[in-house]
Amino acid sequence: MNNGTRPLQFPEGFLWGVGTSAYQVEGDSINTQWYEFENGGRIKTGDRSGKAADWWKNAEQDFDIAQSMGLNSLRLSVSWARIEPEEGVFNPEAIERYRQMLAALIERNIRPMVCLHHFSHPVWFEKKGAFLSKSCVEDFGRFVKFTVTELYDLCSDWITFNEPNVYALEGYLEGDHPPAKAGHPLLYFKALGNMGRCHAAAYYTIHKLQHDAMVSFTNHFIIFTEIKNHMFDRLAARIASDSFNNVFINMITGKKVPLLNNLLGNCEHVRDTWDFVGVNIYGGADVSFDITKPGMAFVRRIEPKGKPTGDLDPGGKAMFGEIYPQGIAIVVDKLAKHDKPFFILENGVPDREDKLRPWVIAKAARTMYDLIQKGYDVIGYHHWTLVDNFEWALGYSMKFGLVEMDPVTQQRKPRPSASFYSEIAKANALTPAMVKKYLPEALDEIFPEDKDQK
Repeated sequence: MNNGTRPLQFPEGFLWGVGTSAYQVEGDSINTQWYEFENGGRIKTGDRSGKAADWWKNAEQDFDIAQSMGLNSLRLSVSWARIEPEEGVFNPEAIERYRQMLAALIERNIRPMVCLHHFSHPVWFEKKGAFLSKSCVEDFGRFVKFTVTELYDLCSDWITFNEPNVYALEGYLEGDHPPAKAGHPLLYFKALGNMGRCHAAAYYTIHKLQHDAMVSFTNHFIIFTEIKNHMFDRLAARIASDSFNNVFINMITGKKVPLLNNLLGNCEHVRDTWDFVGVNIYGGADVSFDITKPGMAFVRRIEPKGKPTGDLDPGGKAMFGEIYPQGIAIVVDKLAKHDKPFFILENGVPDREDKLRPWVIAKAARTMYDLIQKGYDVIGYHHWTLVDNFEWALGYSMKFGLVEMDPVTQQRKPRPSASFYSEIAKANALTPAMVKKYLPEALDEIFPEDKDQK
């Protein structure tokens, strides 16, 4: 009998943390293709990243915040452009700074996770064609071997690529990220195939250097739903999911998709190069079939109406469609057959006023708890993100932080959701009292069992 106070207790050792990325928080990342993209006037708000959250000089101030919140895991990325600013030339000062960051996290009892590529890379690599170049596996592999050799005594959790599907989508279909080539589906698949081969080479390199390493990539998932229940819209939803959600997953699992396999190239050595499933999920999208959009595989996304979206972007659009943390269950259920643990590595919402974020946190926690109770192996959750940061082509307009951050003054101010998340992490549980305190209007939704016994 639930008396209305029973917590949703998570397993001992569950990881509660936050995700970050180098370019978005470090500041003064001058040797990257993104810095050139900024200077080319491609940021929609006109912003410049500048000092960002000033992590290159002062990341420890935010590590202190994470420690005070009771977080026990933090994902950061290293900047390839800092570590290898010229082809084949490594910067010992950059590696030393990353060693300082990782050591600082360990001193605070926070387990670090390092991502090796989070959208940004050196200008010299971009000029060679980046992940379209014939030497990309060699180039990325050289960087990975050097970096992991220098850092593996301080870290055993590795992400090779953050959201390769988003990197390719924004670079070669949408055109909103470097190299800004919109409407090139063949380049999209070529880049993904090469990134798969880079990932596999990195996976084997890391395990050779560190036998007990946990290595994977993190995939962005969108829950696509047909706007109308008829054949063409159902086809659009399937095309969207297959071409966005599933391409990298299919390479890893060895699934044969004849046309796509031809576009991706030989992926035989990519198979089963993951130790866990890294899940990034924010939203769900309604889609329809649109014959006028061949560059987007005839798929049109519909702007959500009457659904939670978070703040709209400068163009007035919902960045992730409907905010959909319950989609975690859909992804986990679909991929559980591969017998890998799951780590939710990004989940959040752009929410300047902090109105929706507490619900996202609570709904995600409830969803993960229910999955664990059903026997699914969910090992951790990283909220995106700790402090407001530079949101790529949208500049500083989108506020994802648990902590408000002014990029001019560098002042920090925790939002109420930071306290909420802190209480969950410290208790390793979500309780009705917490929800009643921070999200009273959603108490019956998050704890329906209590409602049933009133």
